[in-house]
Amino acid sequence: MVLANTFEAHAQYKYSNEFLAIGVGARALGMSNACLASTADVTSGYWNPAGLLGVRSNMQVGLMHAEYFASIAKYDFGGVAAPIDSVSAFSVNIIRFGVDDIPNTTQLIDDGGNIDYDRITTFSAQDWAFLFSYARKLNILGGLETGGSFKIIRRKVGDFGGAWGFGLDAGANYKYKNWRFAGVLRDVTSTFNAWSFTLDDATKAVFLQTGNDIPENGLELTMPRMLLGGAREWEFGKNKQFSLLTELDLINTFDGKRNTLVKTGLWSMEPALGIEAGFKKIIFLRGGIGNIQKSTDLVDGKSITTMQPNIGLGLKLKQLHIDYALTDIGDASVALYSNIFSLKLDINKAPK
Repeated sequence: MVLANTFEAHAQYKYSNEFLAIGVGARALGMSNACLASTADVTSGYWNPAGLLGVRSNMQVGLMHAEYFASIAKYDFGGVAAPIDSVSAFSVNIIRFGVDDIPNTTQLIDDGGNIDYDRITTFSAQDWAFLFSYARKLNILGGLETGGSFKIIRRKVGDFGGAWGFGLDAGANYKYKNWRFAGVLRDVTSTFNAWSFTLDDATKAVFLQTGNDIPENGLELTMPRMLLGGAREWEFGKNKQFSLLTELDLINTFDGKRNTLVKTGLWSMEPALGIEAGFKKIIFLRGGIGNIQKSTDLVDGKSITTMQPNIGLGLKLKQLHIDYALTDIGDASVALYSNIFSLKLDINKAPK
């Protein structure tokens, strides 16, 4: 029962709002999401709002499109960011993760017990997030950069049910010479989704006949995460035309044991490593390793470690940034590979 399974997925409190853990921007995804300390563009409202202070144009617009599970699920991002003055900036981001044209077969069989395919309808399961972010440089520790994001979440399953949610993220950056350090608290106060369902009597009857639970109104919580990152950049060659940036991020969760590299009954930690090589700040080659997990070999039953390697390319043509990422090279992990494209456009006011 497709519709029933869709509702049952919302019962996973531990993995609430996981669509917000996928990541945005082909640059970050090409580096396996290791970008907390080095993000400095319109996507920073998602990754680390303190990074918005890196936007140097009068306004920057960003777009991304990705597809997963043989194009069944579509993931889109759009955002705009701009400096307010020399020490502050803001951004507005929109994220949508959706599966469209899901068959609703609850009325497949008519009152006479006959199968009637004309009674099949379709619906969409959509997850939306609206992020409003602000960043400011403080006059302490040599210019500590701080930021925060207010999140409005809307999740909808056709006309059958939906949820509204609200949450907060906070981030900070500290720069020392060529080093960058970042700390981000996601869902600081525990993001909540308040679910309500409006199933009609016919659908409820089918659920009862097929042994499925009727979903009830309730509250879904997303527990806080602490993300730490460190990055180092080198510039070399004639006129410093070559650059190399490496970053290591640590994703810490506190909602029980997860299938990560380091795990305990309370705390789990997942590392992500990314690298970016550049030439004249125009062409970039990226790579990364993340999603490191333990799994069991189905043949001999042994425990093995899997990881997800990603690669990416970037091209900066004056005010236009074009980025591409290929995730899970060679299907090296249980995750599926995807081709991801994103664009960024810097808009500057014409001189008077």
